[in-house]
Amino acid sequence: MEKTYVEDIDRSIYDFRNKDTDSYRIKNGLTEDTVKLISREKEDPEWMAAFRLKALTAFNKIPLPDWGPSLEGLDMDQIATYVRPNTSMKGKWEEVPEEIKETFERLGIPQAERSSLAGVGAQYDSELVYHNVKEEVRAQGVIYTDIESALKGEFADVVKKHFMKLITPLDHKFAALHGAVWSGGSFVYVPKGVSVEIPLQSYFRLNAPGAGQFEHTLIIVEEGAYLHFIEGCSAPKYSVANLHAGCVELFVGKNATLRYSTIENWSKNMYNLNSKRALVEEGGTMEWVSGSFGSHISYLYPMTILKGKGAHTEFTGITFAGHGQNLDTGAKVVHCAPETSSYINTKSISKDGGISTTRSSVKITESAKNSKSAVSCTSLMLDSYSKSDTIPVMDIRTSEADVGHEAKIGRISDEAIFYLMSRGVSEENARALIVSGFADKVSKELPLEYAIEMNNLIKLEMKGSIG
Repeated sequence: MEKTYVEDIDRSIYDFRNKDTDSYRIKNGLTEDTVKLISREKEDPEWMAAFRLKALTAFNKIPLPDWGPSLEGLDMDQIATYVRPNTSMKGKWEEVPEEIKETFERLGIPQAERSSLAGVGAQYDSELVYHNVKEEVRAQGVIYTDIESALKGEFADVVKKHFMKLITPLDHKFAALHGAVWSGGSFVYVPKGVSVEIPLQSYFRLNAPGAGQFEHTLIIVEEGAYLHFIEGCSAPKYSVANLHAGCVELFVGKNATLRYSTIENWSKNMYNLNSKRALVEEGGTMEWVSGSFGSHISYLYPMTILKGKGAHTEFTGITFAGHGQNLDTGAKVVHCAPETSSYINTKSISKDGGISTTRSSVKITESAKNSKSAVSCTSLMLDSYSKSDTIPVMDIRTSEADVGHEAKIGRISDEAIFYLMSRGVSEENARALIVSGFADKVSKELPLEYAIEMNNLIKLEMKGSIG
């Protein structure tokens, strides 16, 4: 078999950048003055201003993680934690400044809103620049707004009751950082019994070099309601490190269902240290669909707490690690009530020396009798330079539970490539076909346009020549 060289991704679709014309950029570094400046800029209520400073204290006390990819290249003294774009939030695309609007048009966001979304929020650097929701959804009583507006409006008490209660600043160093400097993000409230038939979407674009993005997403789906929420993100590549430390908190009510889909497509100078967590009440369902492409380093492990009897969660995710990338991802589930169930299905692909580590954690407490959990981790390595690890952890506190785990790590078989080439398929296309088939179960879980985007990303990653 001939040796194959697979070239780096052509990210021109995502790597375009605008001139740095932000109206305000905070001085690099993280100090008490920095946090107070952000707080004044956001016109925080008193409790939030105090919350930020407590989170900063936690950040200064908590050490860097010593168990995952190295974060030595991330210097907070070189990161700007707040960058305000040269516009306020608009409700119509035509009112968004031309350069920023063009960015989102190239990413296909306005078109997606017109064709298949019930509402869109678009964030540029540290602030939302566009937000809109269809009138028929608003008429159902659904609230979809930027979180700063929610913090000061009719739902101020609801935000205060839920904000960083699932993920606290004491959880880890970058949750504390988020609590200190968060900016932008979305608030969604779906009333009891309301079904939002068309997805809502938020898209985050980081344009400024050396900046951090710290958006906060808070979603509350009340009893018997349904919502599909989609998040997408991207950034151009710079020679300096960028940082993403967002926070997603999801509350799923009794017999409610929330599907949360995300395609993260960061450039390869990005440190992606994101935190996501869901709490599910009795009979509720939490569905995660996750695609992780890009970033230099990722730490990302969405967690679900099954609080009520009969609650259920499914996690379906895929990561693609290429040259210079170390992606440490996975999922966690805690069963706290009887007859709860979970299914974690992860797939990872690594090539050109990329490192992919999949961690899964399942905890079944003593009270979670008659619960079931299954974990499936599959890894595919495209060459002998890449690395893939699977690290499962299971903590089962009752004998009345049904738990299963399977893991497979392998390379593309030369026999499969030879078979396809013998049918007239080029080696490059044969490999792309096998990888697309490997990812097929994940793409089937995404809305059509996002499945197409994911397949395009895979094709871009697989683009290469034979030598």
